[in-house]
Amino acid sequence: MKYDIEQLLEAGEIIQIYPEGYSMYPMFVPGRDAAVIKKADVKKIRRADVVLYRRKGSILVLHRVVKRKGGQFYMAGDNQTEVEGPVEADQIRGILTAFVRNGRRISVKNPVYVIWSGLWLMFLPVRGIFWSFTAWVRRLRKNNSE
Repeated sequence: MKYDIEQLLEAGEIIQIYPEGYSMYPMFVPGRDAAVIKKADVKKIRRADVVLYRRKGSILVLHRVVKRKGGQFYMAGDNQTEVEGPVEADQIRGILTAFVRNGRRISVKNPVYVIWSGLWLMFLPVRGIFWSFTAWVRRLRKNNSE
């Protein structure tokens, strides 16, 4: 039986989904990690929260709030440098409450997660440099092991 994610959230259900794609890497690795999501109280959403929203006339997206201006939100995936927005409050469907990695459920209130997500958001302007550097290190390691 196929369930509609938006209907489940609207009904107050807490859902677990498996994000696809790499826009939220390294937080979510496809096939490894799951996101636990509940209906969002838009008034309580703040910077660094991960929300599920529907792009206008398009797909559901799970990204992090970069900033909020009144009822508008600006989002970015953890593996992205471009900010998307404005996303209107009525596009937001749910908010991340926990994630599951290797069978272990980790709350977004976990202090390590809170610190990590805040730091990662701070590095948004230099993420491109970070990813280029890590790719260079991987190539260097590979060449040295051959």
